[in-house]
Parts: sequence; C-alpha cells; structure tokens
Amino acid sequence: MNAWLLLAIAILAEVIGTSALKASAGFSRLLPSAVVVAGYGTAFYFLSLTLRHIPIGIAYAVWSGAGTVLIALIGVIAYRQKLDPAAILGISLIVAGVLVLNLFSKSGAH
Repeated sequence: MNAWLLLAIAILAEVIGTSALKASAGFSRLLPSAVVVAGYGTAFYFLSLTLRHIPIGIAYAVWSGAGTVLIALIGVIAYRQKLDPAAILGISLIVAGVLVLNLFSKSGAH
C-alpha cells in the first residue's frame, strides 16, 4: 500500500480519536472513550507502517500538521469554537511548513 495513503489513514484515525476525546467527558462515557482508544491505536499502527517508507521527521510533521488543521476545523464546525487572527496565522504557518517540507525538501520519500 502507498505510504502516503497509510499516512492519510493514520491522520484520519487520529482526528477521529481526538474528536471523540471531548465527547468522552474525561473517559467517563464508554462509547466515546472506546472511539478514542481505537482511533489512537489505529493512528499509531498506520503511522508505524508509514515509517517504513517516509522519514520519521517528515511523516510526523505531516501527521501532526494535518491533524492540527483538521481538529481546528472540527472545533469551529462541530463545537462552534472561534479562531482569532493569531490562531489562524499559526495554523497557516503549520500548513506552510508542511507544504515546504513536501514540495521542496529532499528529505521525504516522494
């Protein structure tokens, strides 16, 4: 399977797990808590498979950067959280950093 597809699965699983974290209410609700554990377990499994083909620094930068952006969007959409200009700038810089790594760095497996 393509390493970038494995990484995308890891990102999606991490976002699902993190999204369920709020609903778990401090792990006091069973179903959302189970989703958190399954999501993180799946995320780390697929991230570990990704590391066979993509250097850890690149994979982790993409994984954490994409996860941060997606969780911020979920916060805005699902929880009606507001992002101030500093938060938007910071998230934009994360996206820019991931793009620079993937488009210009020779470190990644492209």
